[in-house]
Amino acid sequence: MGEFRHNIDTKGRLTLPSKFRDAFDASVVVTRGFDGCLNVYSLDQWQKVFEKLQRMPTNKKEARTFVRLFTAKASEIEFDKLGRINLPKPLVDEGHLEKECVIVGVGDHVEIWNAEAWDDYYNDEKDNFENISESLEDFEF
Repeated sequence: MGEFRHNIDTKGRLTLPSKFRDAFDASVVVTRGFDGCLNVYSLDQWQKVFEKLQRMPTNKKEARTFVRLFTAKASEIEFDKLGRINLPKPLVDEGHLEKECVIVGVGDHVEIWNAEAWDDYYNDEKDNFENISESLEDFEF
């Protein structure tokens, strides 16, 4: 959990906060996420996600499309000695990542956002927090 801001360099290198790095092994899987961000998974968590993807019905066009779009640009990326990941250009483009990025912990994975997109998303949704909470079934603290 948490929100952190770091800059991505022109080569696509981005430092993940040590708080998150400590939860990962030597590498992570990065793929497209929802709402314009990238998702970062530990190898163990990615394996769980991938197993769910493999159980999707291949006779359903929407399922095939979702799996293709979710995995096509997925990449296993190793941390360098400075704790950075080097995002391939297709992922940088997918996330519209420029200089400032926001790294957000969301439970079982981490999201990487373009800072402006995150700020817009958060500001647009924060006032709906209670309404969203009330609309969720089977959720309570």
